[in-house]
Amino acid sequence: MLNSVGIMHIHRVKSKRGDKVYEQILLRESYRESCGGRSCVKKRTLLNLTKYPAEVIAALELALKHRHDLSALGSTSDIALTQGPSVGSVFAVLQVARRLGIEEALGRHPEGKLAMWQVIARVLDQGSRLSAVRLAQTMAAAEVVGFAQGFCEEHLYANLAWLAESQEAIENRLFEARRGPGKPQLFLYDVTSSYLEGEHNALSDWGYNRDRKRGKKQIVIGLLCDERGAPVSTEVFSGNTCDLETFGSQVRKAAERFGCQRVTFVGDRGMIKSAQVEDLARAGFHYITAITKPQIRSLIQKGVFQLGLFDQGLCEVEDQGVRYVLRRNPLRAEEMAATRASKLAALRGLAEAQNRYLAEHPRASQHVAWKTVLEKAERLALGAWVTVTCAERRVQVAVDEAYVAELAELDGCYALKTDLPAAAADTQAVHDRYKDLALVESAFRTCKTSHLEVRPVYVRTEASTRGHVLVVMLAYLIVRELKRAWRELNVTVPEGLAELGRICAMELSVKGGGACLRVPEPSPQGQALLAALNLKLPAALPRSSVKVDTKKKLAKHRL
Repeated sequence: MLNSVGIMHIHRVKSKRGDKVYEQILLRESYRESCGGRSCVKKRTLLNLTKYPAEVIAALELALKHRHDLSALGSTSDIALTQGPSVGSVFAVLQVARRLGIEEALGRHPEGKLAMWQVIARVLDQGSRLSAVRLAQTMAAAEVVGFAQGFCEEHLYANLAWLAESQEAIENRLFEARRGPGKPQLFLYDVTSSYLEGEHNALSDWGYNRDRKRGKKQIVIGLLCDERGAPVSTEVFSGNTCDLETFGSQVRKAAERFGCQRVTFVGDRGMIKSAQVEDLARAGFHYITAITKPQIRSLIQKGVFQLGLFDQGLCEVEDQGVRYVLRRNPLRAEEMAATRASKLAALRGLAEAQNRYLAEHPRASQHVAWKTVLEKAERLALGAWVTVTCAERRVQVAVDEAYVAELAELDGCYALKTDLPAAAADTQAVHDRYKDLALVESAFRTCKTSHLEVRPVYVRTEASTRGHVLVVMLAYLIVRELKRAWRELNVTVPEGLAELGRICAMELSVKGGGACLRVPEPSPQGQALLAALNLKLPAALPRSSVKVDTKKKLAKHRL
C-alpha cells in the first residue's frame, strides 16, 4: 500500500565487463511503503533513458533538481552563463567519422574512444600527444566523444600501442563497413618515405630519401587504396626497405584478409617487376604498371613496337600475352625540352661569368673556375650529355648533340604494361586505371606535407610509430570526405574547420547545482558548412565532469 507520493530522480549505473565500461541512465522513483506497520523506502525504475538524446537527459535532470521551485529556472539571478568549450568542429568531425564507420571500427570502449580522439585531434590540429591533450581542454571532447574517465598524454601514447596491436582487426572492420559484400576488383598501391628528426625511432634507417633531406634517417610507408583512392590499409617498414620488398604483403592482404578474387594491382614503374608478377599470378591476380625509358628503348630495338606508334594517340601492342599501351604526352614533351634548354642556358651563363672573372683577374685559378662549372653541371644532372673543359684560362661547355637527340626521341613517351585480358579492360580503361595512381599520390601529399602532416613523428617505439601512421590514415579518410562535401562552397578543409571551431558553447549553470552546455546558432557560413555535411548541431550537451589534463596536473585529479 502506497503511503506517499514518490520522488523522481536520475540515477546513473556503471558496470564493467572485461575492459569495457557500460553506463545506464535511469529515471527512478523513491517512495515509502507500509511494511508490517513500519515505513520502508523503496525504489522503482520508471524509464530507461540511456538511448535518449543527451540534451533531453540534461534538461530533465535540471528540472528535477528544481522541482520545488521551477521559477528558479527562469530567474536570471540564479543562472550563470560563461563561455564554454568549442563544439562545432569536433562535433562535425565525429559525425563524419561515424558516417564512414571509423568510430564503429575502433569500438566504443575506452581504448576505442581514446583512439577516436587521436584521429579527431589529427584532423583539427596536427601535433604530439601532449598537444592532443591540450586541444581536448579547449574542445568539448569529453561531452561529444563521451569519455567515461579522464586521460593524459601517457594514456594516448599507450593507446598508440593498442592501435598497432589492433590494426588488422580495425582495418578489416572498416573495410567491411565501407564495402559490404562487394569486393574491389582493383587496388592502387604506392610507397613513400618520411624523414625523421631524431635518432631513436625503432624503425628509422638510411634509405632512398624522397624528401631530399640529406643526413636524415627515415621510415617507409605503404598505402593500399581501393579503386576510388580511399585507403584500406597502411603499413610501416624500416627506412632501408626497398619498394619491391613491400609489395608481397599487400598481395596477401587482398587475398587473405580482405577475401578478394580476380583483383588487379596498379603500381608505379619500379614497383611491379618479375618477382611481383609471379606473386600476383600465384594469387590469381593481374597487374597494371609502367616500364622505364631504357625498357622502352630495348623493346623498340627488339621490334616489339615502333617509335612512331607513340605519336598515334593511345595505341596498344600485344607481345607474348603481355599488352603494352603506348602514348606520347605532347605537353610533357615540350616541358622536358624546355627544361633541358633552361639548364643548359644556366650552365653556359655560369661558364661565361667564370670566363669574365678569369679575364679580369689574371691571378685567379682556372682550376677553381672549371670546378665551379663542373659542380653546377652535376647538380643539374647534365653529366650524361655535357662535358666541361678548361684550356687557356677559358671554360668550355660541350654538348653531345647526338645523345640529346636520342633523349628527345622519347620525350613525353610512356608505356604501360598489363596482363589483363582485353575483355576485362580495353586500352582506354588500362590507361585510366594507371592514371588513378594520382589518387594515392594525392593521399600521400595530404598525409605528409599538406593538412595532416605525418611529420614530425613524436614517437620512438615500433608500435607507437605504426599506431601514429594508422591514426593519420583514418584522419585522411575524414579529410577526404570533408573536402568532397565542401568543394562547391569554395572552402578548404582547414578554413572550414576553423569556421566551425568558432562555434563555442555557453555553459549554463543554475545556483544550487545543475549545468549544461547551450549550443548557439552557427553563423550563416557555419550553417552552410554543416548543411553540406547534412548535419545539425544539438541544442544542448550535458556538462561532463571528466578531467583531461597533462600527466603532471592530472595526478591531482581523480581519474
